Amino acid sequence: MARLKTKKGVAKRFRLTKKRKIKYHAGGKGHLASSKKRQQRRRLKKQKTIGGKREAVYLKRQLPNG
Repeated sequence: MARLKTKKGVAKRFRLTKKRKIKYHAGGKGHLASSKKRQQRRRLKKQKTIGGKREAVYLKRQLPNG
């Protein structure tokens, strides 16, 4: 059987939950934090899940065992 290949850029940025949803961390918290509001920085800490079905199908195809 052929080796299961994956897109490494997608594998580094996205993970699957137990219910097979895709979770990720938002960008924009790496630098220039002093100019952002406290609520925005707090919101950026949390993990998010992909909402759109089309995007989820596309990303699951690129993830290993997705």
